[in-house]
Amino acid sequence: MKSWHQFIDNIFISVFSETNQNKVERATLWFSMIGFIIHLFLIYAKKYELFKISFESSLLIDPISAIYTPFSIILIYEIYLLVVNLPRSFTTSVSKQFEIISLILIRRIFADIPKINLEANWLNTKENVQLIYDVLGVLIIFFLIFLFNKARSRLPKKPINLNIQSFVASKKVVSLILLPILIITSFISIYQWIYGLFYLNITSDINSIFYNEFFTILILADVLILLLSFQYTERYSQLIRNTGFVICTILIRLSFGVSGLTNVLLIISSVAFGLVILNIYNMEENPLQKNKVTN
Repeated sequence: MKSWHQFIDNIFISVFSETNQNKVERATLWFSMIGFIIHLFLIYAKKYELFKISFESSLLIDPISAIYTPFSIILIYEIYLLVVNLPRSFTTSVSKQFEIISLILIRRIFADIPKINLEANWLNTKENVQLIYDVLGVLIIFFLIFLFNKARSRLPKKPINLNIQSFVASKKVVSLILLPILIITSFISIYQWIYGLFYLNITSDINSIFYNEFFTILILADVLILLLSFQYTERYSQLIRNTGFVICTILIRLSFGVSGLTNVLLIISSVAFGLVILNIYNMEENPLQKNKVTN
């Protein structure tokens, strides 16, 4: 192994060690419970006017909305796992992206429940129709992710050589750079949201806070990894697969710029596109599947 490989491995192991991962997991659990309790307290404080809250929010209307907060904290943990798993494989990274966007969609359901009008005609009420879109979207995406992970398990195992070791080491460098960038971006996004809420009375879309920037950064990271892969492989099928996965991330990023049915369709199209790309790659790379197709 090259000396720079060992140097990068040592840094990566120290930053993303099992001990550190366990600490992040425990912190996520505690912050989720504390956040859930604080959110519930604010909801009932507003309901019984225990003290004046200087802003209006649909997340302070119904106790069910309190689930939104622990889900948001769990999403941050999922993003951390994405950064940890980034060097493993492009396919694993994309699978984790799909899981994150599905959790964002589920979280949005908890935020939209207080807006539902059970007495109105469901098909004539925007909020009710949005709930239908989101629920059906979660079911479809969950099934597509299941198919994607099933196809991922059929990927042919490649022998580890010097090129693969160099590529993995390069991706570890990307992970190490990505972690502090995402931490700084998250703090900036939260600060801007709180400042706008309390001082400017601006109630921006809470569902897209941080994630616009996150997926933009992720696209840049994916493109960087794609460019790095050109140095270590010339196989057409692998380059097309990796390029297709970058397109999946771009489709997810575009979904934050729209709402309603278009938003859900863009997310579904991202996962479906990734699934088709992976299945075609499997047929190209897996000799057993190629024989089935030709026979």
